[in-house]
Amino acid sequence: MTQTRTRALLRVDGEDHELDLDHRTSLLDALREHLGLTGSKKGCDRGQCGACTVLLDGRRVNSCLLLAVAVQGREVTTVEGLADGERLHPVQEAFVACDALQCGYCTPGQVVSAVAVQQEARDGWPSAVTEDLTATEVLLDDVEVRERMAGNLCRCGAYTGIVPAVLGSLR
Repeated sequence: MTQTRTRALLRVDGEDHELDLDHRTSLLDALREHLGLTGSKKGCDRGQCGACTVLLDGRRVNSCLLLAVAVQGREVTTVEGLADGERLHPVQEAFVACDALQCGYCTPGQVVSAVAVQQEARDGWPSAVTEDLTATEVLLDDVEVRERMAGNLCRCGAYTGIVPAVLGSLR
């Protein structure tokens, strides 16, 4: 008989969780249904809208496209894990200050992506619009932020506060 379940050890927001998972369980479903972390949203379930974005070893991924058993031994950070206790992450604070929250459904994915965008720029990862491909750090501006956040879509279309929030929260 073929085994269809696995005891998987997931490290999420700094805590280890041992879960009995069907091999087909997406990371998003493991987070939401097994761990009760509902910040990451199930939008398109096809990796097109970014509502399910989480950080995997510090890099953003669409959690609906990954199998939970495949991320064992790696660090998953959700929108819930960005805050330090009651203190919001600077990007979360900037989203509030810049009224970049939209309807709330896609906001967690937008916030997680914005955190990753800032790290990608610090690490010198170029985007499709980066002019200096030899730079060790990419300076974020409106064009860079828009390009890098293009993987997060919202039906609200209320994007006007996001670029100021991403740029305003840079340290």
